[in-house]
Amino acid sequence: MSDSAGVMSPRLDEAADNRRRIKAIVASSSGNLVEWFDFYCYAFFALYFAPVFFPEGDDTSQLLKSAAVFAVGFFMRPIGGWLFGRLADRLGRKKSMMISVLMMCAGSLMIAVLPTYASVGHLAPALLLLARMIQGLSVGGEYGTSATYMSEIAIKGRRGFFASFQYVTLIGGQLLASLVLIVLQGFLTAQQLTAWGWRIPFVIGALAAVVALYLRSSLTETATQADMNSKESGTFAALFKHWRAFCVVLAYTAGGSLSFYTFTTYMPKYLFNTAHIDKITASQISTAALLVYMIIQPFFGWLSDKIGRKANMLLYSGLGTLMVVPLMTTIGSTTNPILSFGLIMIGLTVISFYTGISGIVKAELFPTQVRALGVGLSYAVANSLFGGTAEAVALYLKQIGSESTFFWYVTVMLGIAFVASLIMPNPKRHGYLDGDGTVEEALGAKARVVHA
Repeated sequence: MSDSAGVMSPRLDEAADNRRRIKAIVASSSGNLVEWFDFYCYAFFALYFAPVFFPEGDDTSQLLKSAAVFAVGFFMRPIGGWLFGRLADRLGRKKSMMISVLMMCAGSLMIAVLPTYASVGHLAPALLLLARMIQGLSVGGEYGTSATYMSEIAIKGRRGFFASFQYVTLIGGQLLASLVLIVLQGFLTAQQLTAWGWRIPFVIGALAAVVALYLRSSLTETATQADMNSKESGTFAALFKHWRAFCVVLAYTAGGSLSFYTFTTYMPKYLFNTAHIDKITASQISTAALLVYMIIQPFFGWLSDKIGRKANMLLYSGLGTLMVVPLMTTIGSTTNPILSFGLIMIGLTVISFYTGISGIVKAELFPTQVRALGVGLSYAVANSLFGGTAEAVALYLKQIGSESTFFWYVTVMLGIAFVASLIMPNPKRHGYLDGDGTVEEALGAKARVVHA
């Protein structure tokens, strides 16, 4: 509808703008889904290809070796966070996201065609490690750039809700990897999966990455030319001016990443290796939990728009600190699938207070010129050190007979996240997206209060 002068009605113009933003979020998040599908295929199919690349030892030692390679992939994330964050701040979010998904395609295709230990000996795990490093570099750049893009394109006042779709697609990628595993388990025998079936999901991931690349080519750039041309854009010198915000994000991301990977990627192995639930049932329990977990993310994003990001963060870290030890202990001692599912969902629901706003709560603490770098690097460092090592640490502690120590380790890190959440300024008043941008001043004032 238009007026007599032929000018578009403001209401229709606003509706068109909203549709444009939603389309951009769908396009960017679809690439995010593919990235994480490819990345998580490794974690879920490790139960089958671990003996192919690491034939020596028992089940635990084989899983431990494959988990170590999984962790090494995480250690490439800080490099990816820096490289792609700088690229996104200087050349644009769109270019950065397109390159990252292209790299993920290459890493997945490489894993799909790798020779086995029986064919080339120790070269096989070495090549697997190289492919994981490529994927780790890609994902390290993906998170910060996509989180930045989705926070910038989202509608003011509903940023929490729309930004939650980053974790919807992140979990969706994990869920799809799990669903592919269940489907293949239904059509192939364990021997076939170990022999060649584990390659199928990596082929699927490589093909899907090509589709995501096409979708991302239609994205509208959110960074302005002035911001990209600034001498300080994407530099460590500019980021250092916001070191307090960087440290706060680092602290609460450490607890969030560790608890997230404990209740998601590590859980099928924990159910199989500790609760002694068979592989197929363990996969089904985890897949059902992931499905519900994915569906509830927008609610927690919407909730943060109502009660504030800070309240969400305090609830996640406070409740998380109290829940880990009793939950993990009970999960490990039951073979009842329904009870296991319910207990896992308690953990995932609490973690959702964080994951539902994971990207936006970081993006609000950094200005445009270093937003992608600040979000990507802080997340990548914490995720590498704590999330990426979660499985390896848990399996090692189990191997030496001290499994419960891992539960206390997660608890301590969530306690640190709680302190960081207390220190974090309220983004509504001091954020760079909706607030007045005085994050550093607010953090400095809090630091002086704590010191006093």
